[in-house]
Amino acid sequence: MKKQFLKPLSVSLVTLLLISVSCKKEETEPSSPSTNDYSIPNTYTFTNSENQSTVSYSGQTDRLNQLREMVTYMKTGKSSTLDAQKLKDMFANTNDNGNGHFSFTSSKQLKNKCFDLDKPLFESYLDSIQVASNDYAQAASNGQAGTLTTATSSTYLFNKSGMEPLQFIEKGLMGAVFMNQALNVYFGSDKMSADNSTIVDAANGKYYTALEHHWDEAFGYFGVDINFPTSIPNDFWGKYTNNLNTILNSNAIMMDNFIKGRAAISAGVISDANTAITTIQNTWEDISANAAIEYLNDAVSSFGTDDARYLHVMSEAYAFAWNLRYIPSEVRNVTQTELTAIMDLFGDNLWELTLTDINAIKTALDAKY
Repeated sequence: MKKQFLKPLSVSLVTLLLISVSCKKEETEPSSPSTNDYSIPNTYTFTNSENQSTVSYSGQTDRLNQLREMVTYMKTGKSSTLDAQKLKDMFANTNDNGNGHFSFTSSKQLKNKCFDLDKPLFESYLDSIQVASNDYAQAASNGQAGTLTTATSSTYLFNKSGMEPLQFIEKGLMGAVFMNQALNVYFGSDKMSADNSTIVDAANGKYYTALEHHWDEAFGYFGVDINFPTSIPNDFWGKYTNNLNTILNSNAIMMDNFIKGRAAISAGVISDANTAITTIQNTWEDISANAAIEYLNDAVSSFGTDDARYLHVMSEAYAFAWNLRYIPSEVRNVTQTELTAIMDLFGDNLWELTLTDINAIKTALDAKY
């Protein structure tokens, strides 16, 4: 089958089947108000007895900011030609500053935290967005890359198969880096069995245990402020968590469990941390699946009347459905076979889908979510 935009890699799913979740005991660090003999704060704020913060996830913040700057640059592709090598330097954070293309320096990078088997896929999309941008002055059509403008005056860049590469790169990396690292790596058995009795390095301001730090790093990839949802981000998972809150009550579920799990670790109540992990995994999956469904609903509404809007939301639907692969297999609502079948329903060319095809994708996701 010819692939005008790339299809899911089933081998990625096979690897994810090996992920499991477990934790180890830890000591107490109280806040307020109290549950199960330990205290749970109202925001993601944890301190020691000397009121020193025990929370650190600066590396995750750097990676979120790196993707933000990549997105800002990619958006210029609707009016100028992009440079794929520049994007690859930003993805790998060459020379700790994206080879001069980031506004800040950091030793962190997106590429080395991206799900290994999908790194070539994302780099191919960085090539794809450059190729599409070569035709930014053309009107996109079936077989022709270019730009289209919606009825509400939003302009987007599409490749010759109707995919908007920006959407897959941004939303896909939200899955392959942020979601995968949080749910499979930091909530995985290796990180969650780390030492929880020894402060890492108080002399250098690291007032946390290794286990507390791993939990904080998972929270960092969620990408919200410590007082979410009082403060709501305008991008990444925090944005979509809030967008779906009416349907899923996702704001409270995600934040309450991140806070409770961290408090439980500090108190050594590991069973509560394990329960919080499962709830976060399940809710994160629901957020991604329901984002895909909402975009499919939008695609049905705009089909045949606003090609720019239709292709834009179908590209987002594809990316959020794709991200379901990064949910740990032991809690995921779809099997590897079912997810591959759902992704196959998107076909090779968004221009050639029918309303029947779009509704078939919706039906497949609705059956599980």
